[in-house]
Amino acid sequence: MSARFELHGIFVSGPSYKVGLMLSLAGQAFDYVHVNLREGEHKRPDYVAKQRYGQVPLLLDKSNGRQLCQSAAILEYLADTIAKFGGATLDERLQAREWMFWDFDRLSSSIYRARVIKLGIRPGTPEMLEEYSGLSRVALKVLDEHLAGRSWIVGEGLTIADIDIYGAVVFAGEAGIDMVPYANIAAWMKRVEALPGFAPPASLLPHESKAAA
Repeated sequence: MSARFELHGIFVSGPSYKVGLMLSLAGQAFDYVHVNLREGEHKRPDYVAKQRYGQVPLLLDKSNGRQLCQSAAILEYLADTIAKFGGATLDERLQAREWMFWDFDRLSSSIYRARVIKLGIRPGTPEMLEEYSGLSRVALKVLDEHLAGRSWIVGEGLTIADIDIYGAVVFAGEAGIDMVPYANIAAWMKRVEALPGFAPPASLLPHESKAAA
């Protein structure tokens, strides 16, 4: 029996990892389709017909034919459809969404941009790298202060806010950002990593397409 979900992505993609991590933590096996960005597979008409922005990730829900894009929207959809990690109350759900929007605006974008420059995936000047690194440090300080005295970003358990933001922070080292000053974030990351179903980026997203186990 094939898996309900099919994730299209690439192993270097933080947003693809966020979706894969959500599925793994929720105990949802998924088929994985590697999208070769270097060969322009994400811009081919058959792919754009499913992922209107020509990006990764793309999630197919084979139970109903839905084709979903944008990692934050996918996380919300999964929280609704599998009834996990959406927040225990409406207030928690709203707070989780606020943190996810903040992450896109202040944290993920800066870390990811610094990372692709640092890894040589995209060109960038030292000044650009320092600008993105500086913005990342500002956002990390906000997150670290919020996590003081807290186990999770929202409420008393894991939510899509934790999954979304973890999927950015885990790449900070590759962006050349020193995480030593952020002790509360480090403790929170260890809690996420201790959860059943957790897998790091290198083992969760393979370098080639793979059917669910």
